[in-house]
Amino acid sequence: MTTVVPTSEEDLVLAVVRFTSKLAWADAGPEAAEEQVNRLCLEAQESMVMGRWLYSVNLMLTSADLIFSKVSDKDLEFIFPVICNVVSKLESPDEAHEMAKLICGKVTQQPNEKLALRLKILFNLYNLLENPYSRFFVYMKFFNLALNGKATEHIIPSFKKIDSFLKEWNIDIKDKRELFLGIANVRKENKSSSKDSFKFLTKYLATFSGEDASTMGEAKEEGGSWVSEFEWAAANLGWAVLGSVTAVWWIWWWCCAFCGGSILVLGCVDLAAKEQKKCDLLDMPAVGQLEMDAKYALVYQLRKIFLTQRLDAYLEFQAANSNSLKSYGLVHEDCISKMRLMSLVDRGSNEMGQIPYDLIRDTLRISDDEVETWMVKAITAKLIDGKMDDMNQVVIVSRCTERVFGQQQWLTLRTKLATLKGNIANVISTIQANKTTEEGTQPAQGLMIR
Repeated sequence: MTTVVPTSEEDLVLAVVRFTSKLAWADAGPEAAEEQVNRLCLEAQESMVMGRWLYSVNLMLTSADLIFSKVSDKDLEFIFPVICNVVSKLESPDEAHEMAKLICGKVTQQPNEKLALRLKILFNLYNLLENPYSRFFVYMKFFNLALNGKATEHIIPSFKKIDSFLKEWNIDIKDKRELFLGIANVRKENKSSSKDSFKFLTKYLATFSGEDASTMGEAKEEGGSWVSEFEWAAANLGWAVLGSVTAVWWIWWWCCAFCGGSILVLGCVDLAAKEQKKCDLLDMPAVGQLEMDAKYALVYQLRKIFLTQRLDAYLEFQAANSNSLKSYGLVHEDCISKMRLMSLVDRGSNEMGQIPYDLIRDTLRISDDEVETWMVKAITAKLIDGKMDDMNQVVIVSRCTERVFGQQQWLTLRTKLATLKGNIANVISTIQANKTTEEGTQPAQGLMIR
């Protein structure tokens, strides 16, 4: 196959039209082929003069299947950038979007053939588009092409930038659902990425807040599958909560250091509380609807046990529904381990700073010798901070991560921050008073020296 080399007399677009036309009519004989090639080139030239760029691109893409199967990668790397670059000639965002749809439709066919090159073409097209929604459209085509071609490693790095992409794309709820669910399913394939899968599944479910019953029905299956993801989340639930609380404390420190303990920090807490409430798993309508659902009622019950109850409740559920656990893809022994940690956290939050050894033993259903082991596990997981008092047979808890962090927890934190603000204000007043006293005594001391 002859490599495309545009001359000074021939526009790049015409060069591509001529090249693809020759390829399409190669089997028709020299005379017929020449006639058809000349006709197509004339049509392309006329369409460019009239500004009908969409028609020109359609001419270039007519033989797209043949192009990918018969043309070398080197030629393809010339042809498709020329085709994609036409979108930059369009002033109308709607026309550019239609052209992007046309190009994507051709490029995403046969995902198993020259996949890397197809993805490269879509990446180039994405960067040439200016319309935010058109960019989102191409991204989703890129996403699905990588998924269908079993090459998700090409798309996974972009997940870290999804938040900034969402600000740029400004897409509606329906598109967000498609995106979040797609990412959750991709990350679900890799067990080491359970954290990301759970995070995006939660984002997906959160989009159904405020929807009517018929719309929320779409989320039932994903709401049910949420429990299987929770096997990881049950042991790591505290991390997200701890991160939120730590962020608020840093906001407070900043305000104290640079704003004199401004009351603005309490506004920050209120705002954070509102944002947190939107994503509270317990309050999500998409998950809450499962409670009365014939198919998913047990799923909801298990979810509630994981989030708010202790080991004994889980064991009762397991005894009555052992087959259901297996169908959810959960391992009983792993669930016991997670629930022991969660039960220990729950005791730490409700025992006024001290947990007797025998209470830990009974709650976790372990022997006396295992109490220390489970405390070490909880501390290592950063779920609890504390120390063991062997003489008095108690654990002294200095900090314990909340299992859930809803409106009540935010109000409690707000109260503590307000108290801290008052204490710091008192310290500042005392320091200023002492400073004034010291400054008043310095002149008198100077006179005595003279």
